[in-house]
Amino acid sequence: MTQRSPVETRHVAEDEDGMRLDRWFKTHYAQVPHGRLEKLLRTGQVRVDGGRVKASTRLEAGQSVRVPPLPDTAPPAGAAKPLSKADRAFLESITLYEDDDLLILNKPSGLAVQGGTKTTQHIDRLLEGMGDSPRTRPRLVHRLDRDTSGVLVVAKKRSVAAKLGKAFQTRSVRKIYWALVHGVPKPPQGKIDAALVKATTPDGDRVRKARPGEQDKAQSAVTHYAVIDRAAQQVALMSLKPVTGRQHQLRAHMAILGHPILGDEKYPSGIELPEGIERRLHLHARRISFPHPSGEGVVDVTAPLPPHMETAFAAFGFSPKGLDAEHDAEICGTSCG
Repeated sequence: MTQRSPVETRHVAEDEDGMRLDRWFKTHYAQVPHGRLEKLLRTGQVRVDGGRVKASTRLEAGQSVRVPPLPDTAPPAGAAKPLSKADRAFLESITLYEDDDLLILNKPSGLAVQGGTKTTQHIDRLLEGMGDSPRTRPRLVHRLDRDTSGVLVVAKKRSVAAKLGKAFQTRSVRKIYWALVHGVPKPPQGKIDAALVKATTPDGDRVRKARPGEQDKAQSAVTHYAVIDRAAQQVALMSLKPVTGRQHQLRAHMAILGHPILGDEKYPSGIELPEGIERRLHLHARRISFPHPSGEGVVDVTAPLPPHMETAFAAFGFSPKGLDAEHDAEICGTSCG
């Protein structure tokens, strides 16, 4: 018979300040699947300082976390499967930047960041194979959709993850995405300020623009956009700068603007893709910049385009050369958020 642990109260350590609750839970209770944690949160069995919280809640040092009885099936420390030679070679091939604190990857389109019911190959699994225990393994600082390619930041230390978590919260991290969209937005530069709500559909989770009366469940979402090139009135190359970081924010905002991203199956345009263009999402996390967590200097990393976007650029006559310097010079300014 499976033994169950008693209710316990744990306090958030200093080096866990700023960590997401789901990441904190995975570190301390690796045997509990994410879906199980979500249920415990919905039913109020897991609480922080006595209050109900979400999996995405950022913890503060000293807070108390109520943990209900759990199956006593925790794997031994360091039980994660070590990285194979092929896995290590793959990680090396997508590494854009690395130092003692950080690992910055160029995530391929189609590779999930975290696992799910039917997802066994993902970035988080690779990270679990690094380090000797859950406390020493590298950890994700933010996420990208499975179909979005580009810059992904990983912290090698818990203290670094906490600092970067605060940086993302305070919007001192500058992110620039490139996207190919149907049509050419007018005006060619502007701001999309449209709060989003989650909507469950037969095809999975989506987000949509909040309607009047939905303020209680709406999440504010703001994106700056600019047209940086165009192919007649057929397709535009966009620079997108999210101020907030909501799920599917850029995809939903471009659809709300009336110019969905090419190849987006979740927020489709209904327009046939031009011949020779792959039916894959043409959204790429191009560049990220933030103060180094050590306090010394600024990290500024650019990710090369994935193959399907390189093909599309060539087909439409777009050239990435010079576009970063010409259109993204304000990356350290306040306007790009």
